[in-house]
Amino acid sequence: MVTAGPTRESLDPVRFITNHSTGKMGYAIARQAMLRGADVTLISGPVSITPPPFVNVINVVKAQDMFEAVRDNYEAQDFIIKSAAVADYTPLEEKTEKIKKNDGEMVLELGRTQDILGWLGKNKKENQIVCGFSMETENVLENSRAKLAKKGADFIAANCLKEAGAGFGTDTNHLYLIGKETEVDLPMMSKVEAANCLLDELIKSVK
Repeated sequence: MVTAGPTRESLDPVRFITNHSTGKMGYAIARQAMLRGADVTLISGPVSITPPPFVNVINVVKAQDMFEAVRDNYEAQDFIIKSAAVADYTPLEEKTEKIKKNDGEMVLELGRTQDILGWLGKNKKENQIVCGFSMETENVLENSRAKLAKKGADFIAANCLKEAGAGFGTDTNHLYLIGKETEVDLPMMSKVEAANCLLDELIKSVK
């Protein structure tokens, strides 16, 4: 299972909160896994990419949608790679009519979304491998090591938004794959190559 892309948290029928994720990394992972013969389920937020062929695609919009899709499909998976950029917060109230501007400031009340990676860490099945992603702007390795321990995942694939070529929307990436006992630096390469290297390392971990 691969999750990919952003989520959209609606404010009203016109506006939503989202992020800059394009889904390129997750889609590359799903495609390369399919080419290796895997039975792939791709849970995708709203993106502008054509899905890989021969992949079971589940399209979602909100963080809650993505959580429910993961929850309902995770049990049969051998590897779960959670590369989606899921919103951490969502509006407490979604207005049914367009919010009209006024002369003053506007305050948005936000609530936490379901922690999908943390839920997987607590509920993963025996022999499942769970790999999360960590997009950081500082202290990449330290923050990602802490995330690995907190979430109960097997691996965290970390990258730095401030590193040229490794941010959202690029065709390249530089990943640090952090495990409980190993750390592998996957240097700057195309996202297709990065997907293959990531899959190689995850498969190696169960041999």
